[in-house]
Amino acid sequence: MIRSPLMTVMVDAVMRAAKGLRRDFGEVENLQVSSKGPGDFVSTADHKAEAILHDSLLKSRPDFGFVMEEGGVVEGKDTSHRWHIDPLDGTLNFLHGMPHFSVSLGLERDGQIVAGVVYDPIKDELFIAEKGKGAFLNNRRLRVSGRTDLMECMIGTGIPASNKRDVPVYMKELTHVTARTAGVRRLGSAALDLAYVAAGRLDGFWETGLSSWDVAAGVVLVREAGGFITDTTGGEYSIAGKSLLAANASVHSQLVKTIKDARAA
Repeated sequence: MIRSPLMTVMVDAVMRAAKGLRRDFGEVENLQVSSKGPGDFVSTADHKAEAILHDSLLKSRPDFGFVMEEGGVVEGKDTSHRWHIDPLDGTLNFLHGMPHFSVSLGLERDGQIVAGVVYDPIKDELFIAEKGKGAFLNNRRLRVSGRTDLMECMIGTGIPASNKRDVPVYMKELTHVTARTAGVRRLGSAALDLAYVAAGRLDGFWETGLSSWDVAAGVVLVREAGGFITDTTGGEYSIAGKSLLAANASVHSQLVKTIKDARAA
């Protein structure tokens, strides 16, 4: 496939950041780590990767704004465009030497996510998508799963970390979804979970307590692979929202109903 100038800029920035993460992953025991809250950690690797992404993107598109996990919101002269950056999605996996984490970069234009890159530096898997141009994994076109029966599906999820008060409700959801599917997986990187939905590896995904940088890139990946994105009630997804549910058309409606049933139980 031929990448657009925009996608070339995004991939280049992500690859620069990922190079440092690969190096740091081999020296995890030497990294400085601090806690942002219960079960929420940040390392020097996060900060270095984010700085690389920020500097690279600023050089290429100096007027765009930023929404960053570590650096917060930086307004740009161009108020229509904002980068959503998660320099290390799956920090806890990373810090425990578990080789499942990613760099995630999404581009928002006038409130809509129009391009995304998710890169797994350990497996060397590059997921990219632009609105109207399809989704790809290492230049291979992606399509969401074709399964239609929820009982045959493997669903991804994330456990609430920032607000432990949400855990009891989540456990009800997990119980219902587990009983109605072939299995549930909690892999620890929402960006990769959504990339896996786009690739058909997971048939669906749901999570609450999310931030835009967690899922911006994954949203456009799933949509461009033919999937549906809403909040967990089935309502319209917003980049400012805190919940997300992704799947193909058939599975999506079944998964939404299962989540609603769980909350009503």
